[in-house]
Amino acid sequence: MNLLGSVTAKKSPRVTAMAVAAIAVIGVSVVAPVVIPSESHAQSRRTVPPTARYVSSNGQGFILDTSGSRPLMRLERSTEVWVLRPTPAPRGDIIYRNDNGDQVLRVTPDGGVTLYTTTAPQGSPASRVGDAQGLASAAMTGAQLVDYFMRQSYRASQAMGRLIVIDVDIQPGSEQVAADTVSAASDAIVRMARSSNLRSQVERVRRVVVSDQGRPSVTLVQGTLRIVIDADAGIAGRPSSARIVRVVGGDALNR
Repeated sequence: MNLLGSVTAKKSPRVTAMAVAAIAVIGVSVVAPVVIPSESHAQSRRTVPPTARYVSSNGQGFILDTSGSRPLMRLERSTEVWVLRPTPAPRGDIIYRNDNGDQVLRVTPDGGVTLYTTTAPQGSPASRVGDAQGLASAAMTGAQLVDYFMRQSYRASQAMGRLIVIDVDIQPGSEQVAADTVSAASDAIVRMARSSNLRSQVERVRRVVVSDQGRPSVTLVQGTLRIVIDADAGIAGRPSSARIVRVVGGDALNR
């Protein structure tokens, strides 16, 4: 299998998107601040856990980054960064959800943290175990960016046992969000390929197209998984792997 994927970009009068990506920081969020309803500003700040490394009681480690306008989280042994949305809960707790509506974290007013995952759906208490850097990714050159897309195509193709083509059709300036989107799409395909319940659904995917033209959306039509991103919103302008799984899995998730 020689051809692992293709990468295209719309041309501007001066540059081609893939060639001009001299510096691209993947996953930087530039969005409006989230206001958490609470009795007082001081109480809401106490509810927000610090940027740090945490480990749950079942051994799952994760990095939580609360330094920006949106909380970000990444599970250890995973490359995906999750954008979390805080919402108030009973007893003054705050629930942090992903863009699919799944509960990811619950934080009590005194700072107690509970992690929710597919292996611990009822929640697993987590403790802070050390400091951590923010979750912005390292810069990549244009050549590194293209190589990254190819490697993500290879990863998805390996999981499926056949070619998964990845096309990136973007304007200059969208590279960082497009790269994070391709990674999330590959994560979704790999996860579904390993699931007996979802394997037949992901078999329909033959091609992944990431574009920055049009309203942000995720659709699957005639074998093409099309993801439209909002690059101006940073990492919050692309879907998570959980949302992609929901679109591709469809009715299989409700069985």
